[in-house]
Amino acid sequence: MKNVLSLCAGLAFATLSFSAFSAPQLLDNNQQLRPAGTVSAQGARNLDDLEEKLAEKARQEGAKAYVVESASGENHMFGTATIYK
Repeated sequence: MKNVLSLCAGLAFATLSFSAFSAPQLLDNNQQLRPAGTVSAQGARNLDDLEEKLAEKARQEGAKAYVVESASGENHMFGTATIYK
């Protein structure tokens, strides 16, 4: 029984760490990355949707992290983010 629990816990941690490297994340103060440009997105319905669009564009650019710099609008939001590599 202990082996099964250990295996499940190990698989859960392995999955979490693998998924952390698949998409850019919000910049953490402890990361030492350099700015590599900006991305923009438009047509989002809310802030969560806008952040998803910016994260996707950052991923497409090969960014390791991003910082949302601006967000505006009501039903059709738009915004920009600085990407870091």
